[in-house]
Amino acid sequence: MKLNIEMQKLKEMAREAADLIEKYEHVRVISHNDADGLTSAGIICQALMRKDIRFHTSIVPRLDKAVVEMVKATTADSDLVLFCDMGSGQSDIISEIKQDIVVLDHHVPVGDTPAKVLVNPHIVGIDGAMHVSGSGVSFFVAMEMEPANIELAGLAIAGAVGDKQLFSTINGHILEEAVNAEVVSIKKGLRIGDGELAKVLEYTPEPYLDITGDREKIDDFLDILGLHGNIEDLDPEQTKKLTSAIALKLAKNASPEAIDAVIGDVYILNKELVHNVYDLVAILNTCGKADKAGMGLSICMKNDTDLAEATDMAISNQISIVENIKKGLDIVQQGNSIGYLIGQDMEGTGLIASTFVRYVNPEMPFVAVNQVEDLVKVSARGTRALVEKGLDLSFALREAAKLVGGEGGGHNVASGASIPPGTAEQFISKVDDMVAEQLPKQRA
Repeated sequence: MKLNIEMQKLKEMAREAADLIEKYEHVRVISHNDADGLTSAGIICQALMRKDIRFHTSIVPRLDKAVVEMVKATTADSDLVLFCDMGSGQSDIISEIKQDIVVLDHHVPVGDTPAKVLVNPHIVGIDGAMHVSGSGVSFFVAMEMEPANIELAGLAIAGAVGDKQLFSTINGHILEEAVNAEVVSIKKGLRIGDGELAKVLEYTPEPYLDITGDREKIDDFLDILGLHGNIEDLDPEQTKKLTSAIALKLAKNASPEAIDAVIGDVYILNKELVHNVYDLVAILNTCGKADKAGMGLSICMKNDTDLAEATDMAISNQISIVENIKKGLDIVQQGNSIGYLIGQDMEGTGLIASTFVRYVNPEMPFVAVNQVEDLVKVSARGTRALVEKGLDLSFALREAAKLVGGEGGGHNVASGASIPPGTAEQFISKVDDMVAEQLPKQRA
């Protein structure tokens, strides 16, 4: 009953946003560059196209003052400014925008929003970190604009998978509607992309196994199981044999939620160019991080021109991430309450942090600091079990970043920051202290 009330309130906010959007002839769309942000933009842009509303979209890695200046310089007075998968935690920054603003987001709201309409699950008591993604919020708005937008539900599912969310409550509702409309199909198996089994196990960073990246060990493993060929061609008995063997490997170190995350329901997106949701997420994350966000958005909008190139990029990126994870194992350090590494020009730090906390040491959150040119980028990840004990990485990274002259935020279980060069050690120390206060039993 409580969920029905919360969902109804969320739909009412979505209706308010849809009503405002439909009053405009041109919309300036700004969205995040990860899989959730790109699918959020893909949903909204297609919903706008169906209403013959023109739009101009920019995909950005973070919402800062430079983005606001860019928006101000490229937006007409009569436009609507629409933020997807961002904007809730940057109320002070976006308040400089004079046009009407709509924010469709799932991050924790901070401060008084200048948005004319803010659609955010936290406002109605739903945890946006776990139960609905930015793309899910965008999907609710798209459905209020046009019921035929149910066809976009696959993108909402991909966004939630990209943010490693649960498929109960709100996400479960979206999934149920998508399955009923035959937009999404579900099969049981290993939650990884399609392709030749040995190759996929070699370059896929999740699940991270003791054989990942080592082709000889992988071949031996598959020979023992008697499994070969493409993953998508395995019959139910072969699939069960594979998942059971991988579950045994994961049981040595991985967190229980990591095991749940890699074995179970596999979502097939029947209306998208890329049917396997894990392949789509990998492609979109790669495009976003490689400054090819336009390519990712184009794929979300069902333009296959760059699909082959994007797929190759995703595989190369995953190979690089696996290599970085292996290198990262050699430079891991441990504080009182966190595991961390400080690296240089490392790709996929968010996935590296996720891998450590899910597959190597689930007992404490992990912070990956990466120096790239003149910018220091931070990715931090926890587990749901740690969040239940009091972990809030969004607060810790936001406050620690402020103390060293940077910016940070995100979710309690997954967060990021940008900090000035030369401040990494000080920043790590501050985060370590804050997490120790949140998780007093984690003290050494």
